[in-house]
Amino acid sequence: MRHHDLLVLGAGSGSLLLDDRFADLDVAVVSAGPFGGTCLNAGCIPSKMLAVTADVADTVRDAGRHDVDARLREVRWPEVRDRVFGRLDAASAEGERDRRDAANTTVHRGLARFTGPRRLTVDTADGPLELTADRIVIAAGGRPVVPPVVASSGLPYETSDTVMRLPRPPARLVVLGGGYIAAELAHVFRSVGSHVTVVEKEDRLLGKQQDEAVSAAFTEAMRGHWDLRLGRELTAVTGRPGDLRLTLDDGAELRADTLLVAVGRRPNSDLLDLDRAGVATGEDGRITVDAQLRTTADGVWALGDIATPVPLKHVANREARIVAHNLLHPGEERSMDYGAVPSAVFTRPQIAQVGLTERQAREQGLDPAVAVHRYADVAYGWALEDTEGFCKVLADRRTGRLLGAHILGPQAATLIQPLVVALTTGMTAGELADGPLWIHPALTEVVENALRDLPATGH
Repeated sequence: MRHHDLLVLGAGSGSLLLDDRFADLDVAVVSAGPFGGTCLNAGCIPSKMLAVTADVADTVRDAGRHDVDARLREVRWPEVRDRVFGRLDAASAEGERDRRDAANTTVHRGLARFTGPRRLTVDTADGPLELTADRIVIAAGGRPVVPPVVASSGLPYETSDTVMRLPRPPARLVVLGGGYIAAELAHVFRSVGSHVTVVEKEDRLLGKQQDEAVSAAFTEAMRGHWDLRLGRELTAVTGRPGDLRLTLDDGAELRADTLLVAVGRRPNSDLLDLDRAGVATGEDGRITVDAQLRTTADGVWALGDIATPVPLKHVANREARIVAHNLLHPGEERSMDYGAVPSAVFTRPQIAQVGLTERQAREQGLDPAVAVHRYADVAYGWALEDTEGFCKVLADRRTGRLLGAHILGPQAATLIQPLVVALTTGMTAGELADGPLWIHPALTEVVENALRDLPATGH
């Protein structure tokens, strides 16, 4: 039996909370997966590195709109993949070495499960290892959901955990799912040469995640790039490896050499025997935590995809800072605020959002003033020759406070940030429009003008 002062279960955002302030504690990190977690190894970072490469390829293809004659000869996928993962695998290994080299930290590699309150067993390469700790942080992440129709077929499939490391782009890729992971990976593989078909049970892409105007515009934009099968479900997977036959609920049959399953992710809570530790979970499998990220078990906290209502890396990083403070300052705990969480989809066009959608605002009984300003109506939009981008803002008609913002178009993930600040600080649309100077002719003018286009509020 090995005892630690503090044990962190997970090597992603959870391990990031361990800084010099914990140097006087005996600390353990327990993980079966690579250091850096999903974000570094199979999520945010590799997908965005690949998305940038895809954007470069598409820029060459679209050069004609700027009267530039250019031809894309080749995307060297093996070199792209090796450049991305050569860097990230090295960063993951370095992160583990740094943690092992810390004088006060022990790394235990293997699958862990609870055997009692603040007591675990880890299935290491050398056999089971029993651990106890005074305090535990559960940050064991999540994993892709695989529908039974795929899992039971016995035929190969890819998920976001594996598809980015393929030795070559699929010739015919079918993507099951229409959320942000599906969209980003469809963008990557279409841009590097794959024929992409997207099968989504909703009538629109990103329909559950984005404002209805953004979802509708993005769906229409993608009709020219992907074979869309919307409002459809997969009912059978047959064929053989490399030549899959996918049957849809309308009787259509698709043929593909590769199937990418991207229908969502689930927390890893079911793998940990949490009931033995007194740690409760909700119906969706997420660990139940309070505003200070404490679980129902004494001395146990949870953060990241296994617990958070918003499974995004920047949210997990903030949660890690909150937990670190609360571990170090009992009685002076801080609370996690999910009131203004931004998110982005790194497709082409790019998408970003913060706050409420128009539908959510109306369902909550609010009376939103709404304005939409197009990229095509600002000078830098002219420079980009952009005809589809826009910024949509919502403000409370009574108080003028911003309720939400939604951007579709180039640089959306950057353009959203002043609106994030405004929502976080409670600024009104007028204060944000008239307070700071906005650079002309920068693309930020699309945000400024959307704010100015709002009907009169605050009266």
